[in-house]
Amino acid sequence: MTATDTPQAAAFRRQVLSPLKLRLFLMQKLPMAGLAGLRLTALTPEQAVVTIRFQFLTQNPFRSIYFACLAMAAEFASGIQAMMHVQAGGPVSMLVTKLEADFSKKAVGLISFTCADGARIAQAVAESRATGEGRTVVATSTGLDDAGDLVAVFRITWSFRAKK
Repeated sequence: MTATDTPQAAAFRRQVLSPLKLRLFLMQKLPMAGLAGLRLTALTPEQAVVTIRFQFLTQNPFRSIYFACLAMAAEFASGIQAMMHVQAGGPVSMLVTKLEADFSKKAVGLISFTCADGARIAQAVAESRATGEGRTVVATSTGLDDAGDLVAVFRITWSFRAKK
């Protein structure tokens, strides 16, 4: 375990990294993500990698992945880290308050979104618990295609507030 890891976070990670348990989790909590075929391929306290594939349910009329499906994968890469860090300690509400995106290439094939802001997310959650006040974090999810070319960059602003 790393410095920001906890037994609760490790247990959560084991659960969601199991393909069957992840599918059940998605169908229960995020059914559209399950239908779109999101896959969590890596999750550590520092980063997460989520993939989405071009397929019938994710396509747009231009034969690429619909931007909303890309946004869902990008948000999930940061949100799953937030959920993991919220597991330890008292309850914390989490909410997306802003989303910005830059698209640089047509999204076809398999797109992998990586968010490496886990430490900043963990710090914001811890600060909110310590102070009882809300904290925000701008998490960046970068989408690359199979060739390693940049497809999109999403900046998701998360708000965390410890519940009383």
